[in-house]
Amino acid sequence: MDARVAAIQRGEAPEMIWLLEHPPLYTAGVSAKVSDLIEPERFEVFKSERGGQFTYHGPGQRVIYVMLDLNRRTKDIRAFVKALETWVIDALWRFNVEGHIRDGRVGVWVERRDKGVIPAPEDKIAAIGIKLRRWVSFHGISINVEPDLTHFSGIVPCGISEHGVTSLVDLGLPVTMDEVDYALRQSFEATFGPTA
Repeated sequence: MDARVAAIQRGEAPEMIWLLEHPPLYTAGVSAKVSDLIEPERFEVFKSERGGQFTYHGPGQRVIYVMLDLNRRTKDIRAFVKALETWVIDALWRFNVEGHIRDGRVGVWVERRDKGVIPAPEDKIAAIGIKLRRWVSFHGISINVEPDLTHFSGIVPCGISEHGVTSLVDLGLPVTMDEVDYALRQSFEATFGPTA
């Protein structure tokens, strides 16, 4: 990823989006607090240059590494993060899942009306942690498609303990990774413009 970002900066490579799955691990962003790592021996812990705190990556989760040149777009970090959130929200809407942006909480949230509680509790379905180097982004987004949600219990996800995490399958949607990838591509073009 570092090499690709450097090549984009030099004008030697086009922008790139990587879609992948990781083996189970915890990643620590630059704001991670040691006290939020509840089970340090559970999985490998990887220190990352991205923004944010601790998160979990693993099978059943779509990880999206976003290497975009903001020199060609808008040099506004907040607008970029909002565009990433909007991209995910639009992709989720293609599965009739209503995602939300919340002030003070980066990522995409869903109201759990299925819990039968008013007001409906909110769970995080997508996390965002990016870094910019000379206005080229790297790291990115993770969307919970069908991960083992118990794996999040070894950390305080993103430093937020008052809300839970969910996935598309947890919401009752047997969605495949290929279907999510297709929705992401369609939604990316709606948010950021045509792809090659």
